[in-house]
Amino acid sequence: MFEQEASLVPPWLEPMLRTAFFTVCRTHGDAARSECNMYCLDCNDQAFCFYCRSSKHKDHQVIQIRRSSYHDVVRVGEIQNIMDISGVQTYVINSARVVFLNERPQPRSGKGVAHICEICGRSLLDPFRFCSLGCKLAGIKRDGNASFTLEIKNEAFMERKEGISRQVSSRKQEELREDSQHDIYPPTTHKPPSSARRRKGVPHRAPFGS
Repeated sequence: MFEQEASLVPPWLEPMLRTAFFTVCRTHGDAARSECNMYCLDCNDQAFCFYCRSSKHKDHQVIQIRRSSYHDVVRVGEIQNIMDISGVQTYVINSARVVFLNERPQPRSGKGVAHICEICGRSLLDPFRFCSLGCKLAGIKRDGNASFTLEIKNEAFMERKEGISRQVSSRKQEELREDSQHDIYPPTTHKPPSSARRRKGVPHRAPFGS
């Protein structure tokens, strides 16, 4: 792989796409959960089962591979935080959103199909570029106009945006707090002291005329 491609693709992706999953574990073949449907991104070696994960990959970054119609898939929620899957068609299977690992055989799409995979020509449900992670990898090798690498700039922008939002929210809360204090303690108006009432004197009659 060229240096430019290496910067766009994580080192564990191609080995994972070539890995045969759902074979029986040689060590735990008699156990109930002995199918090899796990892959360690740190070891980048081979598939293993549930029990191997507990004993050999306890503190490693591991993803679980699942199956749909005999094809390998991975949940979007598991993989979108470690690689950029934009441009790949997603599907909802058993109430979970997933992406396919590799291309699935299908006759070339005929006329009238709105969206097709740029690599294998498979018809797509939505306006995506690729049908699987494998086809996106092939597109990167062919054109170099896509990437699996999460953009650091975008992450920094989001962190900065969240920081600004927190500052604005904090400022608004402070303003509301000040307003509420004004409502609870209304300003006191000082009235000038009223002059003491004068005691009325005894009324005097006007003198009679002589």
